[in-house]
Amino acid sequence: MPFDQASLLQSKSFWQHSYGEYSLNPPLTDDLKVDVAIVGGGFTGLNTAWQFKKDNPNARVVVLEAAIVGFGSSGRNAGFSTKMFGLEPELVLLRWGKQKMLDAHHYLKLAVAHTKRLIEENNFQSDYQHSGLVRATYTQQQLGRMRKTYELFQKLGIDDDMVWHNAEQFRQDFHSERFAGGIYESNTGCLNPCKQVRALKDLAESTGVGIYEMTQVRSIERTSSAILVTTPIGKITSDKLVIATNAYSRQVPGPERLRSRQYPLWTYQVVTEPLSEAQWESIGWKERQCFGDNRQLLHYFRPTADGRIIMGGGDAITYRTGAMEEISAPAAWQHCEDHLKWIYPQLKNTRIDYRWGGPVSVTMDTAPEISFIDDERIIYSGGCFGHGVALTHLNGRTIADLLDGKKSELTDFWIVNRKSLSMTSDTLSFLGGRVARQALKSWDWWEEKGLKR
Repeated sequence: MPFDQASLLQSKSFWQHSYGEYSLNPPLTDDLKVDVAIVGGGFTGLNTAWQFKKDNPNARVVVLEAAIVGFGSSGRNAGFSTKMFGLEPELVLLRWGKQKMLDAHHYLKLAVAHTKRLIEENNFQSDYQHSGLVRATYTQQQLGRMRKTYELFQKLGIDDDMVWHNAEQFRQDFHSERFAGGIYESNTGCLNPCKQVRALKDLAESTGVGIYEMTQVRSIERTSSAILVTTPIGKITSDKLVIATNAYSRQVPGPERLRSRQYPLWTYQVVTEPLSEAQWESIGWKERQCFGDNRQLLHYFRPTADGRIIMGGGDAITYRTGAMEEISAPAAWQHCEDHLKWIYPQLKNTRIDYRWGGPVSVTMDTAPEISFIDDERIIYSGGCFGHGVALTHLNGRTIADLLDGKKSELTDFWIVNRKSLSMTSDTLSFLGGRVARQALKSWDWWEEKGLKR
């Protein structure tokens, strides 16, 4: 879909609104010959561009962004930098086995550390806090599942930063009667994603990467000597191409195999007005951790740097429209508000200031991937399942190694060039998403049927 500058600069999320005035780069208007072209100006694309250019100072690298940097998932997500991977740990273990689960945990542990180090070494002003993650439950059924998850973490030896707390500890720390217990995890963080992605833009440009916004790719053609990328005005002739569009990949024209890699699933968020000191005192939460609950359609919530609370999730919706369409969901927004105020009746009169949503990238076989498309000149990345902040930062390093033909610990990670299941039909993917959503809602209903709302 075509964009105009005025619509692109309208705020789509709290993060984009709070960023303030933003000066976007002009679109591509010339024909260029480059070494590497990257489609998508989000976390994956900009990290890849910066890492590759840093390794190859004389290389010609460009990034093509259909909208503006910060328009998509990298400017809309909740900003959790965690070690979460795919779906529930037990499902990852069942689908992929013990060793691959351990490898995934190790990769995500590296990813969190990599993201934190990048922020600190480059003095990013993205409100990063290494404040931890709380995995919470509401019912005895959920608590039982969470206890088994914790025992699995202990058995695998990946619980080094995790502590189990019961309902009484939760009440002391968070001043709510709703929590039944769960896991406190210390080695995770959170950030302002829009500030982060635009800081990455500045960092990439400082090394000489060319970034073109409002530059939608019209066609991708593979020839024996180059990859040809056509935009509304200019054309790129590139030796290699990275498609870093994640949840937006079905709207990128190109090899059919690309379109079948993933499907966009929409999740929604709300953010409150800034809380007063008295309100914060009433709810505890002194360490300002991020939260994820143990529902199948999980909620995620966290504080912001200016003292608000973001609440998201509770549902995941598939649409037939393209991922770049703006789709309102009043019921999802109301659910988020109701759930926050159910946890904290102390906030029943708190105003909701912002409501927004966006798509996350999911795959059929419940894991992310970095894959060559047909040959090693085109690399695709996607399938983060909403856990992409740290993952996409490290994926940029991994993709840079692949572009250079390097073999490294990162390129040996099993998600690289794996044979994922294809979603061959938009209609079947849509219907499959609806069936899965209803099954997960039924599971949550069963585990929560005794709760008083």
